[in-house]
Amino acid sequence: MSQTRKPPAPWRRRQSPQRRPAPPGRQRFGWFRFILSIAVIGFLAGAAFLVAITRDLPNVSDIELAQPRLGGEVYLDRNGQVISRRGASRGASLSVAELPDYLVNAVLSVEDRRFYDHGGVDLRGIARAMLANIRAGRVVQGGSTITQQLAKNLFLTSDRTFVRKIQEMVLAWQLEQRFSKDEIIALYLDRVYFGAGAYGVEAAAQRYFGRSARDVTLGEAALLAGLLKAPSRYSPANDMERAAARATVVLDLMYETGRITEEERIEAAQTPIRVARAASTPGAGYFIDTIEAQARELAGDREADIVVYTTLDIPAQRAAEAAVRSVMTNPETARGADQAALVAMFGDGAIRAMVGGVDYAASPYNRALNARRQPGSAFKVFVYAAAFESGLRPEDVRDDMPVSWGNWSPTNYNGQYSGPMTLETAFSRSSNVVAARVAEETGHGFIAELAHRLGIESEIRVDRSMALGSFEVTPVELATAYTAFANGGQRAHSHMIERIETVDGELLWQRDVPDIETVLDQRTLSWMRRLLETTARSGTARFAAPPGTVTGAKTGTTNDNRDAWIAGYTGGLTAAVWVGNDDSSPTDRAAGSGPPAAIFRAFMTAAPPEAGVPANWTEPEIPDEEEERDPISSLLSRIGVGG
Repeated sequence: MSQTRKPPAPWRRRQSPQRRPAPPGRQRFGWFRFILSIAVIGFLAGAAFLVAITRDLPNVSDIELAQPRLGGEVYLDRNGQVISRRGASRGASLSVAELPDYLVNAVLSVEDRRFYDHGGVDLRGIARAMLANIRAGRVVQGGSTITQQLAKNLFLTSDRTFVRKIQEMVLAWQLEQRFSKDEIIALYLDRVYFGAGAYGVEAAAQRYFGRSARDVTLGEAALLAGLLKAPSRYSPANDMERAAARATVVLDLMYETGRITEEERIEAAQTPIRVARAASTPGAGYFIDTIEAQARELAGDREADIVVYTTLDIPAQRAAEAAVRSVMTNPETARGADQAALVAMFGDGAIRAMVGGVDYAASPYNRALNARRQPGSAFKVFVYAAAFESGLRPEDVRDDMPVSWGNWSPTNYNGQYSGPMTLETAFSRSSNVVAARVAEETGHGFIAELAHRLGIESEIRVDRSMALGSFEVTPVELATAYTAFANGGQRAHSHMIERIETVDGELLWQRDVPDIETVLDQRTLSWMRRLLETTARSGTARFAAPPGTVTGAKTGTTNDNRDAWIAGYTGGLTAAVWVGNDDSSPTDRAAGSGPPAAIFRAFMTAAPPEAGVPANWTEPEIPDEEEERDPISSLLSRIGVGG
């Protein structure tokens, strides 16, 4: 008999006893322990981060108060006027006691009003800057103190990162421990950039006002302080109006912060600020570019700024640039030529003016020094000088009629021939045929030797076409060689630097003056001046001579009017002018008597008188008739044979 099984009794859960809440004191202790742990971890992490980013920071104890030199150059013309300043420049280190109070106050008003009240980092200033930036929706203020800016300038890059900002603050705090407040502001003013290559307040005052920072006025001090926000934007060398407006803002800030009175603010704002600009024009860049590397090399290794005394004459340079610009910017006078070059020099070869192109800003390539072009008939001075040395005379007659030597037949520029004429007439009219005949008689090798003797350094191809200038020279070579006709027959040595000194007057280099070398006998010199002056009076160079002057010149024009020249002298100043196109393309019949003659005349008219030789130079006594008519004796004397 089966029995019915009873269902198992339901499972009963064991109920755990209820926990009693912890006492209030114990709960607070737990939260405190948690917060403390987080704080300790945060502190350790922050310390580790701080150690990591400051591990390689420099030791501020090694900083010297005297600023390092950068080694810039100041270039002066022959009269001591500033032509240009190149490279970064620093002035002397000045203490706060040496500076006017209002100069320091102007900087503090703009850069750090609470400088003397904080310890390197101004938390109030940071908060004020953050609030202003939030309101503007962009960065309009910075919270960096002068000490922080000094730290950045001395040790850090200009990157705007959180890490760099922390490093800057650490270094600022260290600087405050190392130096006094006055020493920090002096360090800052010695090193901060004021634009135009000037680092430090002394260099800036010299650059903009031509005097020491010790002597600047209140208005000038405000202008300098205003530069610190944006040196290039507010530089008076770039925009005087903007710089003056910025200076007015600084004066207002000085008044608002109680650093000047209302009367001082008004007086300073109403006093004109005169900026000392370089005395020369932009075209002097051709000259300075040429000698900049040479000056640094001659000065040797140095940290100090140097002063380079050059041969340039600023009034003559201005006259040269104006002459080139007036002719070449007028299509009617330029005659299809785009470029020009001019070199003018004193009797010893000192270059007084150099124009390497129509516009230096558009093309700094120096054609006066580097453009090698055919001189054309401007080379004939060497042909005739060699002929006179060989015994010919200006009165000798040669036939201006077509002639041939083998397969070479010289032709005159205008295709016309005039028959028998004197050498003086043939030279003034620039007869190619007569020049070729004279060269055949004289000897092409002798002509090349004389040209080299006078200053042509380029290789001269010795053949029949050389008499017509078929090889290439530079304007400075031609000017150098022509100078012998102006200075009494002496060899000129073209140069641009006279001496180099430190800013303290220590002589670093001085040019050695070469011994006088006579390269033309007095008879040849006398006759060549006669030919050159006849050409400037009534020949192809007649449009080049300024009225009332003793001028000698010779023109030159190459095939298809690709190159047009004039070279000559007025008084003691010798000049060579080239006109053409950089790609050697033909011009619109721009002959030597056209644009080059116009430039020469305008330049010589405006340039100051120079004394290469006295303006009242007279021809030397000519030897007696028998001696001068003996070509054999003359030839032997020229090549160094006989007495």
